Amino acid sequence: MHGLGNDFVVIDARESAIDMTEARARAIADRHAGIGCDQLILIGSADDADVSMQIFNADGSEVEACGNATRCVPLFVGRDVLIRTKAGLLDAKAVDGGASVDMGAPRFDWDAIPLAYPMDTLTMGASWEDLPAPAAVNVGNPHVIFFVDDLDAVDFDRLGPLIEHDPLFPARVNVNFAQVTGENQIRLVVWERGAGLTRACGTGACATAVAAIRRKLMTGPVTVSLPGGDLVIDWAPGGSIQMTGPATHVFYGEADWSRF
Repeated sequence: MHGLGNDFVVIDARESAIDMTEARARAIADRHAGIGCDQLILIGSADDADVSMQIFNADGSEVEACGNATRCVPLFVGRDVLIRTKAGLLDAKAVDGGASVDMGAPRFDWDAIPLAYPMDTLTMGASWEDLPAPAAVNVGNPHVIFFVDDLDAVDFDRLGPLIEHDPLFPARVNVNFAQVTGENQIRLVVWERGAGLTRACGTGACATAVAAIRRKLMTGPVTVSLPGGDLVIDWAPGGSIQMTGPATHVFYGEADWSRF
């Protein structure tokens, strides 16, 4: 499955729990020797929700949230669902061509991002090379957002991993490079923690729209244009984030478990 080209191997673990390891997730995600994906998703059972969702990046690390994958869950299950994730409960409803997800309320405290030490997260007292001072938002996972004048001038492949692994971010961080392109419109490229550049990042779109609204650059709903397509993000201060966008089923398949 994929959400705007951010692609997933989705495994149904509702009837039989799966012991996923970092090495196995990395092997399945390998595009040359495995099946290949940006993230591996396990859909399991839950006591307090319709299903649970575990998310593993291509490097095998388990993460708390993935907005594009969350939109795929109603399509996978075949109905609207309440989903238990490490980031909390998410309510996902099917819409024409995709899903709308209540992503919960964003967090802005420095230790909720988390950062290594106290700092204003609206305009951080830190930056890298000639990038402007960023904002930081936690939307179930950590994000840092740079609003730049010319997105095409940014060296994503060099700056992305440099910032992701900076000691300022003890849990590493998703790195968002954003350009305001019109009234309530943003163009966005995301270097994802543990996955690198992807065609779309749902939580990145949420974090970036929230940061833009906090900085009074625009009001919601915000259209966020990623390399894979558009997401619509709506948020008002004090409320939860609503994300709406496509989800696509590509194929079903079987693989020899012992190969991984």
